[in-house]
Amino acid sequence: MGNGTAPEWFKSSYSDDEGQACLEIAEAPAVVHIRDSKTPEAPHLTVTCTAWTAFLAHRQA
Repeated sequence: MGNGTAPEWFKSSYSDDEGQACLEIAEAPAVVHIRDSKTPEAPHLTVTCTAWTAFLAHRQA
């Protein structure tokens, strides 16, 4: 995001079209950006790829 190009945001294929409780993510080389799809203009959270992988592993457990 700091290189002048806009991130490519996407959300899970499990998300519905109503957008009730969806997160969108944008991957970068060393981090993952996370935002609320209902308020994309709001600040987003950035975590390391390691933290994102740990979150997903915990979520799937």
